[in-house]
Amino acid sequence: MKLLKILLFIIISAVLLGACKKDKTPVEDNKDQGQISGDNSADTDDNSGNEPADNENNNDNTVNVDISNGGMEDEGNDGYDQYSEEGLIPPEEAGRLIKSTSDACIAALRDKDMDALSSYVHPEKGVRFTLYSYVDKDEDLVFDREDIKGFMEDQNVYLWGYFDGTGDPVKMTPQEYYNRFIYDRDFADADEVGYNTVLSAGSTLNNQVEVYEDPIIIEYYFPGFDPQYEGMDWESLSLIFEEYEGTWYLAGIVSNRWTG
Repeated sequence: MKLLKILLFIIISAVLLGACKKDKTPVEDNKDQGQISGDNSADTDDNSGNEPADNENNNDNTVNVDISNGGMEDEGNDGYDQYSEEGLIPPEEAGRLIKSTSDACIAALRDKDMDALSSYVHPEKGVRFTLYSYVDKDEDLVFDREDIKGFMEDQNVYLWGYFDGTGDPVKMTPQEYYNRFIYDRDFADADEVGYNTVLSAGSTLNNQVEVYEDPIIIEYYFPGFDPQYEGMDWESLSLIFEEYEGTWYLAGIVSNRWTG
């Protein structure tokens, strides 16, 4: 029985560490820019395809950090409980370890400085792009460092996932995806920042802890924009880091918003 338990542990460990990245195969039926179908029925913003507004107050790498309660006041947030049960680095310690790196990454995204961002990308795994909170190891696109350097100039149209609500495919160039899902809000100046703390809550399953290996997950979160929607127009951007040879590298970017 003891030998069987050891064998099961080895098999499970091999499966968890063996996640492979999906080839970035451009979709064949490339649509003209601006003619991409599908929309998120729960999205209430009108920023599709727009460049982020310049903000003269955001010329440094400073982000607003609020890790005082670790998100624990929301007793209904199953994601936080899940993080706790997995034994991740506590929020305060995670912030201490990763803040300077995550600040640099979010600033690079804000400034569209993909050369700078590429230096933080995981040297072996690259960075996986996930739409909404559920990570699909087989379908999510993965870009390596060289891909990230040319991210904004890449004119190929890729399938990034599917719009919640309609189920329509999200077929966009990398820059279109950036404008629509990665940086459609000024996340470097987010209302709240959580380190290994779930701030958002929706109907989509959150499996980030299971997919990434002992990660530090930083969530840049806006709780809502228009009072009439009572918080149902929240948005967040999560940067996921994994440690490799003593250094924390960017391994995932999760674009998340309310899903009904």
